[in-house]
Amino acid sequence: MKPTTTSWVVTGLGAAVTTVGATALSGPLAAGAIGFGVAHMVLGLLDMARPTIRKREER
Repeated sequence: MKPTTTSWVVTGLGAAVTTVGATALSGPLAAGAIGFGVAHMVLGLLDMARPTIRKREER
């Protein structure tokens, strides 16, 4: 799996958790789910923005 694929999965999972927290939950549990989801979205987007490090091929 490519590194960008993993970043997109983490970002999408964060969006899903944020949506569930905003619509289906209430009270402090909703706030926790929204915060958890937003954190995943931010981390996924930051992971996409960082440069990749490629190993040199060994001979």
